[in-house]
Amino acid sequence: LSNEEARELVQEPLFYDKLAASLAPEIYGHEDVKKALLLLLVGGVDRNTQGMKIRGNLNICLMGDPGVAKSQLLSYIDRIAPRCQYTTGRGSTGVGLTAAVMKDPITGEMILEGGALVLADQGICCIDEFDKMNESDRTAIHEVMEQQTISIAKAGILTTLNARVSILAAANPAYGRYNTKKSVEQNIQLPAALLSRFDLLWLIRDKPDANTDLRLAQHITYVHQHSTHPPREVEPLDPELMKRYIMACKKKDPIIPEDLTEYIVATYVELRKNAREDPRNATFTSARNLLAVLRLATALARLRFVEVVERDDIDEANRLMEMSKASLVEDEQTTRRTRPVDLIYGIIRDLQKDGATTVKYDDARGRCIAKGFNSDQFGECIDEYERLNIWHVNAARTRITFIQ
Repeated sequence: LSNEEARELVQEPLFYDKLAASLAPEIYGHEDVKKALLLLLVGGVDRNTQGMKIRGNLNICLMGDPGVAKSQLLSYIDRIAPRCQYTTGRGSTGVGLTAAVMKDPITGEMILEGGALVLADQGICCIDEFDKMNESDRTAIHEVMEQQTISIAKAGILTTLNARVSILAAANPAYGRYNTKKSVEQNIQLPAALLSRFDLLWLIRDKPDANTDLRLAQHITYVHQHSTHPPREVEPLDPELMKRYIMACKKKDPIIPEDLTEYIVATYVELRKNAREDPRNATFTSARNLLAVLRLATALARLRFVEVVERDDIDEANRLMEMSKASLVEDEQTTRRTRPVDLIYGIIRDLQKDGATTVKYDDARGRCIAKGFNSDQFGECIDEYERLNIWHVNAARTRITFIQ
C-alpha cells in the first residue's frame, strides 16, 4: 500500500469508526472492543533506553459469558493479522507456548524447538479458553507479557529467545457465566500479577434487553441466510485492504510531543486518585496503566498515519481504558437512573478548584471524553445547564463561569 493510498483512506469521514466496523462485520455490536482489537493489530511503539526496553505491543483479555462471540473475534484476528498463532488453554502447556528441548534423531544432540509465542514473534498470539489453563503453564507467559523474552535453562542449554508478541486472551468467568451476586475478584479469579500485564481487560456481559435481543436475532438470522453481514450505512473495508493498511501503519514511528507531557501526567494522577477513592474499583491501577495509555495513544497515531501524537489520541486512549474498567463495575440500576448530562455536570463540578468560579472549556471537554462520554453529550450538558442559569460560557467557548 503506497503512502498516497493510505492518506486517501485516512481522509475519509469517520475513518476510525469505519475501520473498527470492518473488523468482523458479521459479529453484532462490540464497537469499543473492536476499536481496542484494531489498536492491538497496529500496536504501539517500542522504546529502548540505555539497555532498558519498554514494550510497544498491546495485551488484551476478553472475559465474558458464553455465546458473546469471543472465540469468533479471536479467529478473525488470527485471519487478518499479518503474523499470528492461535492456541487454546487446555491444548497448550508451558513448554508448548515457550520452548521445548528435544533430542535430534540423527545427531543425538539436544536441540531447542520454539513454541507458539516464539513462532509469533513480532505478531499476535491468540489464546482461547485462557481460564482453563493450568496455573503452572500460565506463569510461563508472565515474562513474555512484559519483558518480551523467554529465558531457557534446560538440559545444559542456557539462552534467551525473543518473543515480541501481543497476547490476545479470551476467558470465561470462574462460574461459567458472570455471577452478579459475587464480587468482580471472585468472578475473574486470575492473579493480580497477570491482570496488571493486560493493557485492557474487557468484561462482555450477556444481559437480556428486548431491543438489543431483537436487533441481535435479526442480525444473526440474516448472516445465517446470506453468509454475509446485513447492509450498513457505511460499507466495511475489504479484509485484504485492511491487512495491507495495517502493515503500512506498523512502519510509522510516532513520538509524543513535550507539550502533552503535563496533560498525560495529570490524567494519570487523576486516575490513581479515583482508583483510591472508588470502593467499587476492581482493578489495581499502577504505572503499567500509564504505559498502556501511551501505547494506545501511539497506536492511534499510527492508525491515522501521522508522526506525532495529538491530545485527541490521549483522550481516546483514556476513554478506552475507562470503558474497559466500566465494563467491570457497571451497575445496571445506576446507569438506568442517571442521565449522561447529569453525570457530565458532576465531572465539571469536580474540576472547579477551591474558591474558583471558572473552569477551562477544553479541560472539561477532555475530562468528559476520557470518562467515556462523547462531544454531543458534553455540548448538550453545557447548553442545558446554561439555560438553567447554573453557569455561563463565553463567546469564544474557552471558559465556563459558574454563577454564584
